[in-house]
Amino acid sequence: MEARARTAEAAGLGGQVPRLAARLKAPVQTLASLLLATSVAALAQTSLPTLVQADGTLNPAWRFVGFPKAKADISPTRFEAGRVDGVAAVQVVTASSYGTLVHEGSGPAPVWLRWRWRLDTPLSGGTAQPDILTKAGDDAALKVCVMFEHALDRVPFVERTILRIARRVSGEALPAATVCYVWDSTHPALTQGPNPYTKRVRFISLQGRGAPLARWAQESRDVAADFATLFADELPEGAALPRVTRVLLGADSDNTTSTSSGWVADLHWTERGP
Repeated sequence: MEARARTAEAAGLGGQVPRLAARLKAPVQTLASLLLATSVAALAQTSLPTLVQADGTLNPAWRFVGFPKAKADISPTRFEAGRVDGVAAVQVVTASSYGTLVHEGSGPAPVWLRWRWRLDTPLSGGTAQPDILTKAGDDAALKVCVMFEHALDRVPFVERTILRIARRVSGEALPAATVCYVWDSTHPALTQGPNPYTKRVRFISLQGRGAPLARWAQESRDVAADFATLFADELPEGAALPRVTRVLLGADSDNTTSTSSGWVADLHWTERGP
């Protein structure tokens, strides 16, 4: 049984608001659960604190957020500060689990987001094949995501209605747009698309099938360009990038009941490109 609730099909919901609200119960619960797992109150700052403090411990400015217990009893992904190849980093370990480290910050994003990461053990040993394009396989051994204050009037009607109801039910300012960079060992690098549960989350696979394991990979992403590519259908020509509300790193293996292990280091904003 999938850990996350199934999303009902949007087609055929009709135009009557009461019936729409009733029939949207499943997708509302799904969206609220997924986005609550990363949604916390935003603070007025855009710089990213170091992941690991000078004393070698995790920086408390990065807050752990797991899957809501009221929705499913999913084990937390494990985050530990450490060193590998002389680099201070956060080790990210999954075992049929879900979890993120979230930094809260509201403001215009500097252009480039940079970090290093390495995957030591890809998702394996589970009951389902990892496949980020499907609900049953929607897990990621490593991911870095940016959440945006996207205008609701740019979101399609049905999704906008679902999001509004989910916000009301959860009491949280759930994000209308999230860009995720993932390490995926199933598909080729640069595979991209919407999350199979909700189009409010869209992804790019930066490291794909055949990427070297246990070796650092440097990433540098033009976040504005990636947002414009992934949300092109919701971004008017010439419109500015929405404000960033938070940045997170994480991993999950709850859908496939897999295990994985990797590291993330040096996550920061910069004005300069690669």
